[in-house]
Amino acid sequence: MKSSITTILALLFAGTLFAQTAFIGKGDVKFQVGANLQSNASGITLNFDHGVGENISIGLVGTYLLGVDEAIDADFGDRVDLRARFNANLGNVLEIGDHFDVYPGLSLGLKNFGGHLGARYFFTDGFGIFAEAGIPIAKYNTDALTPAEELNNQFVFSFGASFNL
Repeated sequence: MKSSITTILALLFAGTLFAQTAFIGKGDVKFQVGANLQSNASGITLNFDHGVGENISIGLVGTYLLGVDEAIDADFGDRVDLRARFNANLGNVLEIGDHFDVYPGLSLGLKNFGGHLGARYFFTDGFGIFAEAGIPIAKYNTDALTPAEELNNQFVFSFGASFNL
């Protein structure tokens, strides 16, 4: 057990020594794949971000919920969400290191207009990890939502792997 902990700590330390830039600005391209967790469901999320300025990126996010609570009668339209998004990449503004980026942003999706706050850390030039939390700001359907309509229309947390393309 001690050797496992020592190995993990050594890898994390080495990762910080050789960490690479998390966001370089215009022309930077990121692809992220991860888990999406929300009330009554879990699924997979795919993110694509493209740097259009020193601290600005735009992108697309697709989510599909695989594990939906059995009590919810959710069809394909309830399980899927696609969003266009805008990020303010603030890693260099906050001066927290080249290998770490914090990015608040806004998104416009099939279910709502929302906001998110994410962070990514790169261990190498091509590989890192990310975590992101998102909320709906304005829902398109203002009626009382069914449990199936609440999917992808509530607080979500995502985490996974991030890649430079």
